[in-house]
Amino acid sequence: MVEKTRIGIIGLGYWGPNLARNFDELEDAKLVAIADLSTERLEAMKRRFPDAKLTTDFNEFPSMGIQAVAIATPPKTHFRIAKACIEAGLHVLVEKPLTLKQEDSETLIELAREHDRVLMTGHTFLYNPAIREIRRYIQEGELGEIYYIDAVRTNLGLFQLDTDAMWDLAPHDISIANYVLDSYPDSVMATGGSFIMRPYNLHDVVYMHIRYPNGVICNVRVSWLDPNKARKITIVGSKKMLVYDDIEPLEKIRIYDKGVSTPPLTDTYGEFRASYRYGAVTIPHVSWHEPLRIECQHFIDCINNGTNPVSDGLAGKHVVEVLEAGSRSLISGQEEIIERAPVPV
Repeated sequence: MVEKTRIGIIGLGYWGPNLARNFDELEDAKLVAIADLSTERLEAMKRRFPDAKLTTDFNEFPSMGIQAVAIATPPKTHFRIAKACIEAGLHVLVEKPLTLKQEDSETLIELAREHDRVLMTGHTFLYNPAIREIRRYIQEGELGEIYYIDAVRTNLGLFQLDTDAMWDLAPHDISIANYVLDSYPDSVMATGGSFIMRPYNLHDVVYMHIRYPNGVICNVRVSWLDPNKARKITIVGSKKMLVYDDIEPLEKIRIYDKGVSTPPLTDTYGEFRASYRYGAVTIPHVSWHEPLRIECQHFIDCINNGTNPVSDGLAGKHVVEVLEAGSRSLISGQEEIIERAPVPV
């Protein structure tokens, strides 16, 4: 029998119980303990996970024989908690965003390297089978040269007092774009509005214009103030176009054999004739498995095999870089260059 990795969960807000459920159901993991500051939330977990120890202090985890933790606390606490856990010798999975500052992400990456611990960022969409298929299409050239990506992530709420809509929602689409393009942005221009959240000086609507190398652009619209829930990404290439709709229950990906080519340079408007192509629409079958379950299993596999996660600390850091630049742009009203410091390998 393979020895089970002993797991502790920190944080019982929206996502913590989902992490607890998935780790509890993995054959090669054992949910040993759950930590949260709320005794009421802990009591609720006692009924669902009667074998797990409950505590209000995650610092007790090492004495319980725990080997790894999943952190699902408010983002402003991520750095402090993750740092303490790595220094205590624990492998760490941190929900997005990894930290609120690029330098804090770099510190965690270096600490994990020094202590030979796995540091993983909870970019769950990178473990979504549909997103993995989209990456494959792009990497194999099926869409041709990628021109641009347009992402929309909107809903009515959930409004929060410790973050804005960009830091709450945009990490998903930034991490997806970085992953499918296998690239990192050079600059960000962000504009937004504070309407419901104006008294708290927080943006509830943000538009981001992100520039990648080789001329690829990515537009991201996020909002807590929209009548419709939308989770859609459009990718336009020189050969084909692709639309991913996360809300669609079955046909999440549609590939359009559409495009346009231009004639050689002409001198007059009358001689200009663009050639449009209207081909078939393909709806590929994607075998569905819960992304969070895949993510949790991947974390355990990386611990057991000594391998690097797909969404490692560096992937988390690159998303934080974009968000920080976006925050600066919201203040300056200007395009902000992403300055990325090298991280020791």
